[in-house]
Amino acid sequence: MTDTTAADAGIASIAKPAAKPARPHFSSGPCAKPPGWSPEKLATESLGRSHRSKLGKNRLQYCIDLMRELLRLPETHRIGIVPGSDTGAFEMAMWTMLGARGVTTLAWESFGEGWVTDAVKQLKLEPTVIRADYGQLPDLGQVNWADDVLFTWNGTTSGVRVPDGDWIAADREGLSFADATSAVFAYDLPWDRIDVATFSWQKVLGGEGAHGVLILGPRAVERLESHVPAWPLPKVFRLVSKGALAEGVFKGETINTPSMLAVEDAIFALEWAKGLGGAEGLIARSDANAAALDAIVAERDWLGHLAADAGIRSKTSVCLTVEGADADFIKKFAGLLEKEGAAYDVAGYRDAPAGLRIWCGATVDTADIVALGPWLDWAYETAKAG
Repeated sequence: MTDTTAADAGIASIAKPAAKPARPHFSSGPCAKPPGWSPEKLATESLGRSHRSKLGKNRLQYCIDLMRELLRLPETHRIGIVPGSDTGAFEMAMWTMLGARGVTTLAWESFGEGWVTDAVKQLKLEPTVIRADYGQLPDLGQVNWADDVLFTWNGTTSGVRVPDGDWIAADREGLSFADATSAVFAYDLPWDRIDVATFSWQKVLGGEGAHGVLILGPRAVERLESHVPAWPLPKVFRLVSKGALAEGVFKGETINTPSMLAVEDAIFALEWAKGLGGAEGLIARSDANAAALDAIVAERDWLGHLAADAGIRSKTSVCLTVEGADADFIKKFAGLLEKEGAAYDVAGYRDAPAGLRIWCGATVDTADIVALGPWLDWAYETAKAG
């Protein structure tokens, strides 16, 4: 018997698809857990123990070592686990390193705009701001690399990314600050062009929130040790002690108390990724998911990409346009999918143009993206009928 639903009494029934995604988790953060994850599979020996115990330090260092291995990060770059998710990590970098020279900020979505606000209203700097609308990328050729430059590698709320790292000057005088939270583990990042990178486990790894990861290249370390900011620094931002980098932060000696449960969850995800072949395996899964969603979009004239240019389109946080949709329509559309257990958290970001946002990172299974297509059709027709 065909399962049907009626939008209301006078409107023809619309058939529901026969099969649902096995894991309908398409949120862009926190994202789907790795396939096969369950809380029972997490190591728990570190729970209830001090993070400063030998065991706690060893687990934190192991987590850092796994991130370095999977990212193929050169030994010249440090990795620290810090508070406040990606936002905390990026603001830590801003507060401790900016002010030594001019600043250029790039903004084409809400988080980039957030860094503009921080630079202007909080740090009282006068940055050069280069903007583009949602779905577009600014002219990267306008960037003056005598400045420190702040940008999002992959705009989670707009579905727009930088095409590569070639636009970052190899002979730059300023530092490159990359908010890379939806990019790390999904793209092959050019670490020789990145001085500061930040991300959180809750994106491509499908880990838990609250903690951020701060990656510093040698030029960033030099800035930290040579520059004293003109503004006060909260304790959780302090990376320098007596004029030298606090190296312990990058060896598992976190500034404040971390959640060891979140750390163990991240370790699970990293070990899962290592079993896939590391970064290459994660990138391949994201690529396959994005390609499957591209095929769905190409087959429907009512569905489109907010980022029309495929060369700058995200393959993790994919933002879609829906013909004739406003915010109320999208709320109804997403609500129908959630009620059916077919897709969770697919409405676009609140500050973005009305549309859908489908996470295609590595923890999502391609089969679930494929299964989503017919449900998008059903929700679209049902929402229109209602």
